[in-house]
Amino acid sequence: MGLTRVMVGIAAGGALLAGPAAAEGPKVTPSGLEVPRYVSLKYAEVNARNGPDEEHQLLWVYHAKGLPVQVVAETREWRRICDPEGGLAWVHKRTTDGRRAAMRVQPTNLPLLNAPKDGAKISAYLKARSVASLDKCEKGWCRLRADGSSGWARENEIWGADPAIQCRKR
Repeated sequence: MGLTRVMVGIAAGGALLAGPAAAEGPKVTPSGLEVPRYVSLKYAEVNARNGPDEEHQLLWVYHAKGLPVQVVAETREWRRICDPEGGLAWVHKRTTDGRRAAMRVQPTNLPLLNAPKDGAKISAYLKARSVASLDKCEKGWCRLRADGSSGWARENEIWGADPAIQCRKR
C-alpha cells in the first residue's frame, strides 16, 4: 500500500517539538501516553490539518488506512503526527489506532527472515512501499506480518520502529 496524500492548499505552521524540548526525550501528554510514539491511521480517509482544531486549514487528506504514523505532540483531542514521507499535520485522535504498523519506504522489496539473525532463511518478502503489522521489536530486529505471512527484518529497514522523533520543524 502506498502513501497517498491529496494536497489541499499550502502547508504552513510550526512544529511544537523543535528546539531544546524535542531533545529531552519522551514526554507524558494529556492521554497519559509518551510522545513520540507510533500509531496507525484508523480510516481510509483522514483529514490532516494545520492545527489542532476543525477550524484550522485542511492541508491534505490521507488515503491510507493502517499507515504507520508517529505522534510527536498532542492535545486532549488532537494528535500531531509525522508520516513516512516527512509530513507533519494534526489529526483528530479518533482517526488513529494504537495498533503498530511499519512501512517499507525504500523502493526495493524487503526479505523477511524466519529468525531475527543475519543469514536466516527468507520466509517472505515485504513489497516496496508496503505496510505490515508490527508485532514486536527486539535487539534491532522487528517481527512483521502481512498478507498471511510473517518474518523478521532489521529495524533500520522499515519506517515505524525508530524511537527518535522522525519529523522536525519546517
